[in-house]
Amino acid sequence: LGIPCPHKQFVSVFPKILLSTMVLEKPIVIDCRDHLHGRLASIVAKELLAGQKVVLVRCEEMVISGSLVRNQTKYAQFRAKHMNTNPERGPFHFRSPARIVWRTIRGMVHQKTARGQAAIGRLSTFEGIPHPYDKMKRKVIPAALRVVRLKPGRNFCKLGDLANNVGWKHKELVDRLEDKRRAKSEAFFQKKKAAAALKAKAEEAAAGELAKVNETLAAAGY
Repeated sequence: LGIPCPHKQFVSVFPKILLSTMVLEKPIVIDCRDHLHGRLASIVAKELLAGQKVVLVRCEEMVISGSLVRNQTKYAQFRAKHMNTNPERGPFHFRSPARIVWRTIRGMVHQKTARGQAAIGRLSTFEGIPHPYDKMKRKVIPAALRVVRLKPGRNFCKLGDLANNVGWKHKELVDRLEDKRRAKSEAFFQKKKAAAALKAKAEEAAAGELAKVNETLAAAGY
């Protein structure tokens, strides 16, 4: 009727406010070891939909509540689901832990929409910790940790063991590569500790000489 909308001025401003206040970090690397499968997946799905890039490493160390036998039975029922006339058309049953996790998260982001496709494109999943993520800071999600969420005494199984029992053929290879990575990481950490000890010793030896300098810096706010 020609009456101006009282909220018209906010319609064009709101997207700008939303973009300016959304805080996104660099790709977050999450170590999946001892996290519950579903809880981790739901949290990661929310982050992906918000625009955050996420990398999941050590997917084979993720855990699922319930015994291995129970989860194998559930996976067997899942494998029986296929197109009646032409099974090659799907649904497809992944066997590697990384793809199992990827498929779980895909189901949580409305992947048949453009927004969902963009979200799943921000996700990367890996078995083990490949380069360059072995040199990057890895994080955990406390709300999804087994020790926090699962009642003591309850059964659980590792995703890697389940995958190995249903047809994944690379468990031994990943274990071997992980042993090499851990040995290399331990050597680096010992070298870093030795360098830190030498630095602390040098600072202690020069403490008397630097006393006046430190006082001047402290007065300047450093």
